[in-house]
Amino acid sequence: MGQVGSGLVEPGRLLDGSALRDWAHTAVGDLITHIDEINRLNVFPVADSDTGVNMLFTMRSALAEANAQAKSSDVVKVASALSAGALHGARGNSGVILSQILRGIADVTAHAADDSGGGLEDIGAGLLGTALHRGVDLVVASMGGEEVRGTIVSVLKAAGDAVEQAVGAGATLPEAVIAAGDAAVVALEKTPEQLDVLGEAGVVDAGGRGLLVLLDALRSTVTGQAPSRKVYEPAPRQPSTAAPVAYPPGPQFEVMYLLGGCDAEGAESLRERLDELGESVAIATSGVVGGYSVHVHTDDAGAAVEAGLEIGHPRRIQISALTSGTGGLPPGSWTRERAVLAVVDGDGAAELFGEEGACVLRPESFDDDPATVITAQQLLRAVVDTGAAQVMVLPNGFVAAEELVAGCTAAIGWGIDVVPLPAGSMVQGLAALAVHEPGRQAVDDGYTMAQAAGSARHGSVRVAAETALTWAGTCEPGDGLGIAGDEILIVAPDVATAATGLIDLFLVAGGELVTVLVGARVDADFVESRLHAHVHDQHPGTELITYRTGHRGDALLIGVE
Repeated sequence: MGQVGSGLVEPGRLLDGSALRDWAHTAVGDLITHIDEINRLNVFPVADSDTGVNMLFTMRSALAEANAQAKSSDVVKVASALSAGALHGARGNSGVILSQILRGIADVTAHAADDSGGGLEDIGAGLLGTALHRGVDLVVASMGGEEVRGTIVSVLKAAGDAVEQAVGAGATLPEAVIAAGDAAVVALEKTPEQLDVLGEAGVVDAGGRGLLVLLDALRSTVTGQAPSRKVYEPAPRQPSTAAPVAYPPGPQFEVMYLLGGCDAEGAESLRERLDELGESVAIATSGVVGGYSVHVHTDDAGAAVEAGLEIGHPRRIQISALTSGTGGLPPGSWTRERAVLAVVDGDGAAELFGEEGACVLRPESFDDDPATVITAQQLLRAVVDTGAAQVMVLPNGFVAAEELVAGCTAAIGWGIDVVPLPAGSMVQGLAALAVHEPGRQAVDDGYTMAQAAGSARHGSVRVAAETALTWAGTCEPGDGLGIAGDEILIVAPDVATAATGLIDLFLVAGGELVTVLVGARVDADFVESRLHAHVHDQHPGTELITYRTGHRGDALLIGVE
């Protein structure tokens, strides 16, 4: 790392609206990677092993709200959306804290935009430091105004101080972001010395570790390089001859809700009442008049809700049993029962599958083999992102078998019911999606979709890149190759002729519907007119549907049902 202000660190990327959204996207993926590590460290305020889960779901809710802003490039709007999404989707104590950190960014960017009079294009190093310190103030206020040393607050404060010091030394944004992460590491490793419960358990603060993940994701976004961090594990306990200490059992329930129709005086009154009922009380304001997120651990969940009813209008009430050391994701972590996840390529394909109700995962790039582009980690992240307890996965030829098995197995280990379906092409995926019924039993739905995918005969048309000898004869560069399975069955002078020949072969065994997906590098008008005329003249009674999916690789994908 270069010295602050030395210019040895690359200029990096501006933290504008697009970069801020990309940071949230990266943060969600990185939290998935580190979720088990963070959960194992979770002993404060309750050892319920869910800090990683709660931060993940809160950040995912923030990202979903930002993505719903029609890809706005306005940094103020993106920051506001992240803040609102986090508050509305906050899970657990750590989720409420995270929502306030994001609100700190939103508050500072909005204020800076107002001061400038002409809007705000990006967040510079100075604004970042101010935003982190604003987050500290909001987090402390949400917890009742008292800072507990050795928690995420200590790590956040250290990061903010480091940014301000770097800015004072003339640092660029990348240098300031690097300084924030490095200072967070130092502060994180001091947390066992500052909080007795952490020292006794031999762990660093789980929330602080989660914050470090977020700061490292920011570094990846701004600089393009992710730092290497050690894995934080609970230290082995030393045998003791002292008599075991009997700790009183903790509260039974975690209660959360959003509260409207409440002013600051009412919120403070509610805090006093919840302090009587339990512990880990957090009341965070959304910045909107009368809007609060409420959190408490208590034995009397009903009384906690009633306290909110006396002050305002509770909604989105969540009551969860507090458990210790549980693995996977807790019950109630899902926003819907079932979803379909389809791996697709091309803007048209994403729109087509999305209109049919599927969540889509798109490969970033591929060379010759599209089946190698999606990793197990990307698949796992996409499965979690659906927000569903049951997920039907349509790999559509873009996921290698070993990655598919690994990703689905990991998701199942988290308590998600994942069913990978045998769709080797997007045309097979469409056939499966056409018979999907969310209200049907999962096993029935999965079987029906698998049957539809397997029954769709499919092939593709590719443009020959070189002279070669095939089973169908010699091809020259530019020829159209009709392919079924791994075999070239048709060699023709152009894509359209190869497609009509392949369709003829498929329809020998019968068929009522031919689906053709048109790729990015095809004269779509010419090919579509040729195919429609051919099917109309040679196969009366057979329906032909074409979609301009814009996928890469094969020129055309063809399916017959």
